[in-house]
Order: sequence, then structure tokens, then C-alpha cells
Amino acid sequence: MAANVVTDHVSATIPASTSLPSFVSTTAAYEALSSHKILVSVAAVIVSILALEQAVYRSKKGRLPGSTWTIPIIGKFMDSMNPTMEGYISQWNQGPLSALSVFHIFIVMASSNEYTRKIFNSPTYAEPCLVASAKEILEPDNWVFLTGKLHADYRRGLNNLFTRKAISIYLAVQDKVTRVHFARWLADPKAEHEDIMNKIRDLNMETSLRVFCGSRIPQPAIMEITEQYWLITLALQLVNFPLAIPGTNVYNAKQCRKRAMKHLEEAARLSKIAMAAGETPECLVDEWVTQMRVEDENSKGKTDFSDHEIAQVVLSFLFASQDAMSSGTIYLFQHFAEHPEIMAKVLEEHDKIRPDPSTPLTLDQMDQLTYLKAVVKESLRLKPPVTMVPYKTTRAFPISDTYTVPANAMIIPSIYPSLHDPEVYPEPGKLIPERWLDPESPANKNPKNYLIFGSGPHKCIGQEYAMLHMANTIVTAAATMQWDHKRTPDSDKVQIIAT
Repeated sequence: MAANVVTDHVSATIPASTSLPSFVSTTAAYEALSSHKILVSVAAVIVSILALEQAVYRSKKGRLPGSTWTIPIIGKFMDSMNPTMEGYISQWNQGPLSALSVFHIFIVMASSNEYTRKIFNSPTYAEPCLVASAKEILEPDNWVFLTGKLHADYRRGLNNLFTRKAISIYLAVQDKVTRVHFARWLADPKAEHEDIMNKIRDLNMETSLRVFCGSRIPQPAIMEITEQYWLITLALQLVNFPLAIPGTNVYNAKQCRKRAMKHLEEAARLSKIAMAAGETPECLVDEWVTQMRVEDENSKGKTDFSDHEIAQVVLSFLFASQDAMSSGTIYLFQHFAEHPEIMAKVLEEHDKIRPDPSTPLTLDQMDQLTYLKAVVKESLRLKPPVTMVPYKTTRAFPISDTYTVPANAMIIPSIYPSLHDPEVYPEPGKLIPERWLDPESPANKNPKNYLIFGSGPHKCIGQEYAMLHMANTIVTAAATMQWDHKRTPDSDKVQIIAT
């Protein structure tokens, strides 16, 4: 019997040299065959998964423009590692809606004004979407993550922080801080041209903190937050290691947030004491605390905001304003240097309204500086600080008659194309402030295209504050200093920070 033969072969009475080689050879062949089957099976599974990935992508994409196939697994991840304006323009040029994928995240890019505004104004279908680590960095209960009625109610209360009376207080603070920084710049002139990004960031951060917290926050705290806030920006970029492990951007940002919140909570506490003692409001938090006291007396609405809640709102205002206002202000300095004829017109208008530039501008005087405001508005249009805002669909979104964005997809309304529409802004690549002075111009006839501050329920709450800050900064600089711009091969390039 075959079985007996095998038994005999492995018995001790048969020399190993005549039996063992045959046994090992059979086993090796079996193992080789098994390994081959495993490899084939694994390969089949991988191919099936990749095929499924392509099928899902194509199914979601439908007839939208975009790559016919997505790069397996990573999609357009490499493009997101180093985003460029040229790359975005190429995507926008594919159509009003176009599709792509990054690490299995299906993305619909909207380039037309119609679809961009529809996304901004459809809270039933989509909500703003930050990077995965945003809630860990800014805290999950921060008001910026609220949606629907909760968000609307919270925002309604904050609107009172930007009344004309409040803004007039902020303008005086902005002027004072700005002059301190200008004096510092002039006291340390450089023989060579230098990058002004950090100078502008420092100016904006101190201005914001003084506007928001006044004297309730000490100068060392301002310096600490200013020096470390860039860590939060780095951690909120699209491409980042998501876990808060020591040494990572997210971990560093969390530590920065904790230190900043400690100072902001203390400022809120001191403000409540000062307002209870009858002091005159000097900053945004003072205005808020005063407003809460009035509401408390009338027993209307939420009146008990903790120091921590107030600090969270201030932190969110810093997050929303710091990088955007810094970018806008930097381009204003560049545009003034490269267009002396525009600067001359601004100064001619300014000198009539404020003959003595050593005195702070009032809100009434700012209202009269129509050409200055046109220049600021046009500079922001030409070089918008924010080019797009990612949203996430909370349910299937029938964005057009022929296409429905799937639930849980990322949908991105793009601001830049609306601001460079040649039908609304003839010669869109040129700085032409005069387009805003003619009430009958296409620019003024189509306000829906000016999406610098967004649209809908999440439209920037501090847009007037931001515009006044940039206008006051650049006109005071032009009236008290001189500067020029050294052009380099990178002068016209736009650095994109994807968050």
C-alpha cells in the first residue's frame, strides 16, 4: 500500500540517503505551490480593491469633468502636498463643477459664481469642513463648529460686537498699535530689502489682541501668543500627521492653544471685574461683557458666558483674521510700492480729510476716504487672501439639475474665479480701483461676485473691522513712511497654504 511505503521510508532501518530526498522534494513543491496560490489570491484581492476604488470614484463622479481614473489609493495627494495657483486654475478651467479624489475622499470643486454661492447658502446640505485635527486644536465645543440654529443664535449675539459704536473704539486701538510698530520699523532701518511678512503678522496679532482684550492682556502674553501662533497655522494645513504626539505639528499647536487660552481667559475675568466696577469699555471683550450685563437685566437670551467661552470666541477670531489680514496687508504694501500713481491719489484724498497724519483717523473720516476704500477693495479682489473654503456634504446635495453631490463628500466653493470674471471685472488681472467708484460699473452692478468674505450663514462676521484695519494701516503708513519693493522672480507667485 502506498501508505505503508511511506511509513517504511521514514523508518530507521532504511538509509536516509535513499528516502529523505524524495520526501523533502515533495514537500518543497507543495509549499511552492501553496505560496504561489497565496500570492495569486493576495494579488486578486488587491486588484479587486483597486478596481472597486475606480468604480466607486467613477460612479460618484458621473459625467463631471475631471480625471477619468484616479491614482490608486492616494489620488491627487501629491498635488495637495505642494498646491499652486496654476494647479487650481487648471482644475477650475475644467468646468463649473469638476471632480477629483485624495486618499479616497471624493471632492467636487465648484468654480462658477452660481455654484459657489449655492454651496455657501445651503446649510441644509453642506457645512464648513476644516482638517481632521481642527477640533482637537481649537477644542471640539468651540462655537465655530456649531451648525444650524445653534450657530445662528450664537452668531446673532456676536453681531453686536461689531456695531458702529464698537468699531469706532476698535479703530482708535488699531491706530495706536499700528503707530508703535511703524516707529519700531523706522528705528531699525535695514540697508537691504527684507521680507515684511513677519513684521505684518506681528502688527496684526498685537492689533487684534489689543482690540479684543485691551489692557486686560499684558504685553508679555501678547508677545508669547504672537511668537507661537504660527504653530496653529502649521497644524491646520491640509497635509499633516493627525495625532497629537510630542514633536508633531498638532501636538505643538495644542500646547500653543492651551497657553493662549490661559491668557485669554484671564483677560475675560479682568474685563468682568472692570465692567462691574463701571469702567468704560475699551475693547471687544468689554463690549461683550457690557452687552451681557444689559441682557441679564432684561432677562433675554443667554447671558452667562464663562471666561472659557469668551476666550474660545477670541481664539476663533484670531484664527479667522490673522493669516487673511496679514496676506491682505502685505499685498497692499506691495501694490502701493508698485503703483505710485495710486498711492499719490490716496494721499491727495487723505490730506484733505486729515491734514495732520499724527492724529488718529475717526470713523467719520474713514467714511470720507472713498478712494482709499476702493483701493483696499480692489487689492483684495486682485489678490484674495482666501481662494476657496472647503465644505462637507451632510446629505446628498442636488447642486444642479444633472448632478447630485454624494453625502460625506468634500465640496469646495472657489472664490478666486468669481473675483476674476472678466465680464464683471474687465481686465481682471490689473489693479483698477476706479472700477468701484462708478455706481454703474459691472463690479458694482454684480455684488454677488465679491466673495472675499464669503456668503450665507458663515459669512465673515468681522468684515468691516478687517477692511478698516487694512485701510487705516496702509494710509497711515503712506502718510508717515516711505518704502519701495524689490521685485524678484517670485514676486508674482502666490504661496498657497491649504487648510
